[in-house]
Parts: sequence; structure tokens; C-alpha cells
Amino acid sequence: MAITKVPMTVRGEQLLRTELVELKSVTRPRIIQDIATAREHGDLKENAEYHAAREQQSFCEGRIQEVEAKLSLVQVIDVSQIPHTGKVIFGATVTIINLETDEEKTYCIVGQDEANIKAGKISIGSPIARALIAKNEGDEVRVTTPGGVINYEIAEVRHIV
Repeated sequence: MAITKVPMTVRGEQLLRTELVELKSVTRPRIIQDIATAREHGDLKENAEYHAAREQQSFCEGRIQEVEAKLSLVQVIDVSQIPHTGKVIFGATVTIINLETDEEKTYCIVGQDEANIKAGKISIGSPIARALIAKNEGDEVRVTTPGGVINYEIAEVRHIV
């Protein structure tokens, strides 16, 4: 079975690495201290602070494993190092115009972990991104959404870091 690489922008990888350092150097030691403090309070069976700290520890350790696994599979794509051709690629920032409403939207196509629609970052696996990938500025694309088919024109493709 082939190992699938996970595409991620430079910024996305930096954020994951920062989170990992925070979890290991700040969160984990704080939780260990909370457990030690709760143990000092005596009977562990009825000690809510102890059980809460153990639950936090479990969550923290799980998240550390998850982040380390993602980082081991990451394929960092630095869009600023790729020649700009007007073609929509992973990491590109794309401005599209809804052909029915003339509404303009700008999205950056990122990895699944980086997606945040409120920040204008859409996952490479989203219907809009899948429709846009490999298209060029000026192309019209049809996007099938839960609300129906929407036609867009690609107004601009930029390589912004």
C-alpha cells in the first residue's frame, strides 16, 4: 500500500509545527503539574480535578500523535517558488465571479487541515477547489454544490504566500 502524502502550504506546516512545540513544551508539562497537584488532594476515585486533568492529558497526547503523523506525511508546496502561468494550482489564491449574480469571491486553495472558509481558505478536496484546479484565468467553471450548479469565471490567479 502506497503512503499518501498530504499537501500543505508553507504556512500550514509552520502552524502545525508551532502547535506541536506548544503541546510538548507548554501544555503537556502544565497537565502533568495539574495531575500531581490533584494527587496531593488525596482519594483519586472521587477527585474531579484529577479525572479532568487525566482527560486533558489523554486529549493532549492524542493530538500530539495526530500532529506528528500529519507532519510525517506532509508534502510542503511553496506556491511562491512555482512560476506563475495563470493556471489554478494548490496554494494559489483565486478570485472568481459568479456569472449569475456578479458576486466576486477570493479563495486560497489549501490542505484539508488549513481550510477555514471564514478566512477565505478552502480545502483542495472541496467542490469549488476541485472545479478550479488546472483551469486558467478567464476560464468558466461549473461547480456542483448542494444548492445546485453555479457557473463562475476565474478572474484572477495569484501566487501569494
